[in-house]
Amino acid sequence: MILFIGGPEIIIILLFVVMFFGSKKIPELARTFGKTIREVKDASNEIKKEIRESANDIKDDLDLK
Repeated sequence: MILFIGGPEIIIILLFVVMFFGSKKIPELARTFGKTIREVKDASNEIKKEIRESANDIKDDLDLK
C-alpha cells in the first residue's frame, strides 16, 4: 500500500505534519521515531537470536540420541 504513495501525496502529508505539530516539534518527533524503530529492530534481532539458539539446542539434543 505504501508503494503507491507518490510525490504529491508525500508533500501533502509533510504539510499536514508541519501544520499539526509545528516546525519546532518535527526534529523531536523524528528523533523519537528513530529511537522507536531502533528498539523494535533490536528486539526483533534478539527474538531471532533466541529462536536460532533454541533450534540449535534441539538439533544438538537430537544428534546425541
